[in-house]
Amino acid sequence: MSALLDLIVGPFAEFDFMRHALVGSLALSLGCTPVGVFLLLRRMSLMGDSLSHAVLPGAAVGYLIGGLSLPWMAGGGMIAGLLVALLAGLSSRRTRLDEGASFAGFYLLALAGGVVIVSKWGNSVDLMNLLFGSVLAVDDPSLILVAAITTVTLLWFGWHYRGLVLDSADPTFLGQGQGRGVMRYHLGFTVLTVMNLVAGFQAMGTLMAVGLMMLPAATARLIARTLPGMLLAAWLVASASSVIGLLVSYYLACPSGPAIVLTAGVAYLSALLVSPGTTNTAKASAL
Repeated sequence: MSALLDLIVGPFAEFDFMRHALVGSLALSLGCTPVGVFLLLRRMSLMGDSLSHAVLPGAAVGYLIGGLSLPWMAGGGMIAGLLVALLAGLSSRRTRLDEGASFAGFYLLALAGGVVIVSKWGNSVDLMNLLFGSVLAVDDPSLILVAAITTVTLLWFGWHYRGLVLDSADPTFLGQGQGRGVMRYHLGFTVLTVMNLVAGFQAMGTLMAVGLMMLPAATARLIARTLPGMLLAAWLVASASSVIGLLVSYYLACPSGPAIVLTAGVAYLSALLVSPGTTNTAKASAL
């Protein structure tokens, strides 16, 4: 028993970078999971994936201007993500495309543009860092950023929880009773999504950041019957995946971000196998 405990606790007790990675991953889990749950409930899963890619060109431009400066990269990623969300929303309202198709088009443009920018003016190492990140390289400023975004996220959800639930269940009803309510919740939720993807990008890169947001939420959707249960289950899955993924990356010498996402993916596949008959019931009673 003590040997097993040493295997689990040892890396975090011995190395500062492992402790930083653990704190950053747990903070990300706390902030990203409610966003992922509501993305699923609002049938906006594609938006999360799209915005995670949309962060890339802004972060790439910020990197080229300020190097590995956190304000430049985070600020650039935030601006790019919000710009793609704005353009996708406008195009869905002024054309026959729905919002999902608009997001798909703009995120592909953003991803290709970001890759071209880094490939042209950076190098392959820069591109890999932007795409996949490194949880083990999280420093104190990044931890402060993640903690701040997580705090804002939890406060916003706590303040707007009832309205957001109602908007997710029946946005038409909320719009009839509260004229600007739907737009306020939609915009606020979009900004929070971008903020959490920027926070995740600092640790896990643009391609991996959405994994910790959506996979635990999808797992929770399969195993929980109520919204509070889904939020709790998603947080537990994300936190456990962070710890296990970091240990796997340490002992097997593999990339930490993908290890965390793969661990969350194993939990998702396990939930699919053990609860195939409860999916429709969970969907019907979640709200």
